[in-house]
Amino acid sequence: MPIRFRPHHFLCALGFRGKGYSDAFTGNMARIVQDGLRGPGGDARQIEVVGATDDICIPCPHRRGTLCAKETRIAALDARHAAALNLAAGDLLTWGAAKERIRALVAPGDLSRLCAGCQWLAAGYCEGALRALHGAE
Repeated sequence: MPIRFRPHHFLCALGFRGKGYSDAFTGNMARIVQDGLRGPGGDARQIEVVGATDDICIPCPHRRGTLCAKETRIAALDARHAAALNLAAGDLLTWGAAKERIRALVAPGDLSRLCAGCQWLAAGYCEGALRALHGAE
């Protein structure tokens, strides 16, 4: 069974550092990212791109059914990420292929535009992970 991701969660997963909106959200994200994607065989894990809430969103305090309480902002974030990563709902790819796509299509510094409005942007986790993916750290 593939993990389901909204487009912006590819970069969120790359930059995840154990912080989140709530304990339940953080625990779920850690299970998906640290145990699933960063663990043994993680690069082979299948991810399905979805256009609504996904497996990361399940315990999020902002989730409202299949949408987010901040859906207008999140949909814009998803649209920028989908365009940058050439993703569409229904696409299926491995985490390894996703990282290669991120490396090929998103340069360090691009997150200020792609992730505009994200409360986690200022923490620098995703930018640091992106730089590391590019071999810059």
